[in-house]
Amino acid sequence: MFEPAAYSEIDALVGFIDAQLAALRAAAYGLTDEQARATPCRSTLSVGGLVKHATYVLRGRERERQNPGAMVDEAGFALFMGSFALGPDETLAGALDEFDAARTDYLADVQAVEPGDGWTAPPAPWDGRVEPTASVQRYILLHHIEELARHAGHADILREQLDGADAASLLMAVEGREGNDFVQPWTSPA
Repeated sequence: MFEPAAYSEIDALVGFIDAQLAALRAAAYGLTDEQARATPCRSTLSVGGLVKHATYVLRGRERERQNPGAMVDEAGFALFMGSFALGPDETLAGALDEFDAARTDYLADVQAVEPGDGWTAPPAPWDGRVEPTASVQRYILLHHIEELARHAGHADILREQLDGADAASLLMAVEGREGNDFVQPWTSPA
């Protein structure tokens, strides 16, 4: 849980990013592989697919550092498109292991940067930007907060559709916190 305090800028950015990652991971808590693949809403999104996509985003810092234009080549586009769903041979447990490793590496990498340092933002063809663009670390980190929060919200909605669990109760259960007058830790309905 990320509590209010007098943080440095980088500590605040890391804290908000990690809070979104914790919420996204909690959405998978207690799910079977079948539930993790389920698409209970009108979209093709699943909790397992969102975990896999977040891993793609987290691993993207290294890909972008090495080749900021890779997103628009055929292999980069295929990697991006394949990041939204668990493949037939992938399990939720495996996806969570990859997520946890990527989360640890990503947060350590981000913790070591200065927010005003230069960064080359990769293309975003969905926004009409097809070339890498000079920017700063602060921009990409705020963009990651935006993207991860969006996907944590997606995962929360999907999970509520699957079994009624919500992010607050799932986080409480995952973190081993006691309930209060507002929320209780999630427990399996079975």
